[in-house]
Amino acid sequence: MKQRIDLQLIAAIGGGILFTLLFWMEKQALNLIIYTVFLIIITLLDQEKPKTKKLYIVAGSHLLAAILVVVNQSVLNIITWYISFAIMIGSIHFPLLRNIFSLLFAAFLQIITAPINLLKKIMAIHFRSLSFKPVLKIVKYIIIPLFTIILFSIVYSEANTFFADYLNQITSGISTAINKILIFLFPELSFGRFMHIVFGIILTAGAFISLKKIELEKIEAGFDEQLIRKRRNKTSKSIGYILIEVFAEGLLKRMMALKTENIIGIISFIALNLLLLSLNIIDIVTLWLGKHIESNGANYSNALHDGTNALILSIVMAMMVIVYFFRGNLNFYSKNKTIRLLAYLWIFQNIFLVCSVLLRDFHYINALGLTYKRIGVLVFLLLCTIGLTTVYIKVAQQKTFFYLCKINGFIWYILLLVFGFVNWDVFIVSYNINNRNSITLDLDHLTEMSDKTLPLLNKNKFILRKYLPTSNYAYKWSVDTTDLSNKRITPTHKEQILAFEKDLNQRNTSFKIKYNETSWLSWNFRDWQTMQFLIKNNL
Repeated sequence: MKQRIDLQLIAAIGGGILFTLLFWMEKQALNLIIYTVFLIIITLLDQEKPKTKKLYIVAGSHLLAAILVVVNQSVLNIITWYISFAIMIGSIHFPLLRNIFSLLFAAFLQIITAPINLLKKIMAIHFRSLSFKPVLKIVKYIIIPLFTIILFSIVYSEANTFFADYLNQITSGISTAINKILIFLFPELSFGRFMHIVFGIILTAGAFISLKKIELEKIEAGFDEQLIRKRRNKTSKSIGYILIEVFAEGLLKRMMALKTENIIGIISFIALNLLLLSLNIIDIVTLWLGKHIESNGANYSNALHDGTNALILSIVMAMMVIVYFFRGNLNFYSKNKTIRLLAYLWIFQNIFLVCSVLLRDFHYINALGLTYKRIGVLVFLLLCTIGLTTVYIKVAQQKTFFYLCKINGFIWYILLLVFGFVNWDVFIVSYNINNRNSITLDLDHLTEMSDKTLPLLNKNKFILRKYLPTSNYAYKWSVDTTDLSNKRITPTHKEQILAFEKDLNQRNTSFKIKYNETSWLSWNFRDWQTMQFLIKNNL
């Protein structure tokens, strides 16, 4: 038993040191794979942790997320790695949890309690008669008051600027003093590096050292995926029931019967179906059968955004209304066929609304090309379709709200991993350049993308020159400080080309400098590919 505890403690401290060696002043790239492999190996070696099939799957997905960071090096990939890291932590310590959201909450508890759990581990160590317990007891009495002081100091600083100035001077002095002490004791260790090590130890401790047993698994086990008919307990009242009882006691008494609730549901679904039907008919006439949308960017934008906003509201309404009416015994009511058909019709109409917004988005893309927002609309439509499909299954197969959370959380996580396979910056720039003859190419948008697109921009710079007159390069601001009007000056086409070439060359040079400043720990395929292109073409 002692050996296993020692493994967790040593791994937590050693993992913190490894963390700072891998990530200090480095990009998140190849180092993420090394850290991920370390976490997985220690977890598999720890005999206290059960090795379930789910754990292997989650660990594999976490390793895949790290590999995708190295391959594509995007913000989406890095976010996915952190989410998969949290899911793996939750799976390690709470293997019986079934819901992605429950696993994320469990991981949150693990991380915030990691310092306390680590201290408990250290307090349990004994060297013959020597123990850390008395020392750590004193530390324990300091931590909570210190945390309280820091919290209220931040609040008071926001309320009073003078207090904030004095506090800033004090904290700067303390930070400088600690930094000097650390430099004296450890010449290569700064205060920032020390805090980085502490953060690494806490993060790693959260992965390896379990917090005190809490009833998360037991609580979640009480949530079923399949609805069961239950008799109403008149002595036990929920918070929602009590609130309705206070504000609408008469209505509550009338709604006690399933017959009444069924009638209210039918009226509600008829009204909502008619409301959404009017919107869908307008879409059929103007969007699907008509030609009322002009080839104008503003019109496309307004049509898409209005449709998306309506879709968001409609989907939220659909989810809330259907989950409410089909939350309990109404599912087993013998005369619920009408309300079921109306609910199915409501779901179908929402799916048609999804198709309408999808068509608007395609019109927008065909006219103005791809952007992250337009791709985001496509992703949102996909999630809406999945959500509506699972709501249909809930109604048809009498599933619970817990089922909806479980299945949608799982699908969202899978999609997050799948989307990480695409290098979106390069895909957007490549698509817009290849379709430049059929869309209105936005040069400013292309030049705002990450450095991964530098090979494409350099390859196609002669093509992109044609679009300088419609970009920000078509004008410059007056630099005359005596001229308060700050007028725009229209440069010649030659000046536009020179400015474009200058900016592109500066980006090439800046990328090479940043690339050479990092070590092999920051290596990733996309940066390496970009660097090889610049070297090969002497840029």
